[in-house]
Amino acid sequence: MFALRRWWTRHALKAGMVTLAVSSAWLLRANDGAMIYEAYNWVTRPLQPGLSREQQFENSYILELQERIVELENQNRVLHTMDDYESTATQKGIRAAVIGRAADHWWQQIVLNRGSRQGVAVGHVVTGPGGLIGRVVAVSPNTARVLLISDPTSRVGAKVSRTRAMGVVRGQSNNRVVMEFFEKLPDVKAGDVIVTSSYSRLFPKDIPIGRIESIDLTKSPAPEAVIQLSAPLPILEWAEVHPFEPQETVDAPVLPGATPENGTIPESGSESRP
Repeated sequence: MFALRRWWTRHALKAGMVTLAVSSAWLLRANDGAMIYEAYNWVTRPLQPGLSREQQFENSYILELQERIVELENQNRVLHTMDDYESTATQKGIRAAVIGRAADHWWQQIVLNRGSRQGVAVGHVVTGPGGLIGRVVAVSPNTARVLLISDPTSRVGAKVSRTRAMGVVRGQSNNRVVMEFFEKLPDVKAGDVIVTSSYSRLFPKDIPIGRIESIDLTKSPAPEAVIQLSAPLPILEWAEVHPFEPQETVDAPVLPGATPENGTIPESGSESRP
């Protein structure tokens, strides 16, 4: 008994520390560290802003509601835009939402939530707020893939609304396209409106494309103009699909190997694009 008391006197502190460490480890494992978090929160509470946990949760909930209101307001604005577009459109189409676009093909293609079951077919023309967007190049029962006019392979017969100067528009993977004119000295200037022409085989005439931003009359083999697109391609959320049969014949025949000098540059629909 005397030996046990003597051992306890000499090792009581060590035994207590070991017991405390083992008990703490067991408690931490049992409650996944909640005690440490609560202790830290209690110690640092005087250093934190004067908001209780309940107030912080309430503020977070209010912030979520505010963000939901902002999103609902934006959706309401989009719906108003769609209604305004539909009321002013001369030809009714099939309204569709944009449900897909790849990051590496952002300026090339979009996917709509309407397909063959809703009457969409390859070759149909796609428009939206601002004017021309592109044309359908592939369909499934419930979706349609659209080649945008900003795709580098896209070609659109176009004209200057003010002077009727003709040319062809090609995409360049951004919100601007390039128009090559058929004439050597076209009567054009910055700000002129560009629309689809009657020479177009793939699109109806007089659909707005955009406005001339800059002109290079020295460009070879044909003068060129940079066109700012009127349709907001980077942020499209919806579009309208219009039935259209590509024309086999045009006002001026499209000949193989045609050049800007002879006034016939064939359009390209890139149906074979993967």
